[in-house]
Amino acid sequence: MKRTIVHLSLSVIVLLAACSVLVQRVSGQSSEDTKPAEQAFKNIQVFKGTPANQIIPAMQFISNSLGVECEFCHVQGAFDKDDKKPKLTARKMIEMQRAINHENFNDHNVVTCFSCHRAAESPVGVPIISAEEAKRPEAPQQEASLPTADQILDKYVQAVGGADAVQKVTSREEKGTINMGGRQLPVEVLAKAPNKRITTVHMQNGDNITAYDGHTGWMGSPGPRPPRQMSASDEEAVSFDATLHLPVELKKMFTQLQVRPTSDKIDGKEVYQVIGSNQGKPPVRLFFDKDSGLLVRTIRYADTPLGRNPTEVDYANYQDKGGVKIPLQWTIARPMGRFTINVTDVQQNVPIDDSKFEKPAAPAEKPAQK
Repeated sequence: MKRTIVHLSLSVIVLLAACSVLVQRVSGQSSEDTKPAEQAFKNIQVFKGTPANQIIPAMQFISNSLGVECEFCHVQGAFDKDDKKPKLTARKMIEMQRAINHENFNDHNVVTCFSCHRAAESPVGVPIISAEEAKRPEAPQQEASLPTADQILDKYVQAVGGADAVQKVTSREEKGTINMGGRQLPVEVLAKAPNKRITTVHMQNGDNITAYDGHTGWMGSPGPRPPRQMSASDEEAVSFDATLHLPVELKKMFTQLQVRPTSDKIDGKEVYQVIGSNQGKPPVRLFFDKDSGLLVRTIRYADTPLGRNPTEVDYANYQDKGGVKIPLQWTIARPMGRFTINVTDVQQNVPIDDSKFEKPAAPAEKPAQK
């Protein structure tokens, strides 16, 4: 029986899945290491020359695509061993994917593990018979009738209270609960303008921390391991969430903003879709309630050597706090799981020292005993 992995991410809880922790312990390297993978990990074959900090996102992509956990391919506690047949098969499949994309798509990851597996261990070769009558998709809005990106973003700013009200907030403290796997845990979020944020989930065995100090992201988890730097893709996600004045900063975040037709509805409400893009980066899809103008969903992607890992964040229960409407519920979903945060207490413009966001120094190593 397959167990469900809840990937906890996006400025809320530590992103590293269990496999990343175990691999790093085996190799003795941290995820921020940018040297070639074969110098940071043991027994690297098909990923030779790949930056070491891209290996864990690639493993997460495989996990997402096949719906399996690390132990499907790896030996628990000995990730460098080749004792399991699925690991040898995975190497052949990676080489096949690269060959297809090289020969047909100019080395772009158009065909990926998910193209065939669709969250199953084995690809399905025969079309599946639907248990329900096929539904005719609704026609998306006509592009010519859509508002401009500027009009949608301006309405969003006004919907939350206006630019002046947004910029008057210099800090925010939020407390509430996180629901993951049927468990309710306390969570605290501290944020400070322009882009500092730390989220602490109080686990039974210690705190899980995700933080952005305004320049770099770091993570901490219960146990003896010291706090560690984020990978580049994780850092991009947490820096987006750390932008305290997000409504007035969105236009500056992207070099291009395009409105695209969509037939999607969120909570039964029609939405506008805005695609934000920067050169060389995956796009960010932003969805705004057509009537209220509020941001109700973002979909972001993290590039890996094998494809893109998606993360969807839904924002709900907007309430006025000090003249600014903010969402008090966030649902973060990834291919292998989801969790929801409900905020019950908000304090605006509270004093927060910058040191709160800084990564603690790693404890000094004890001198070897003679």
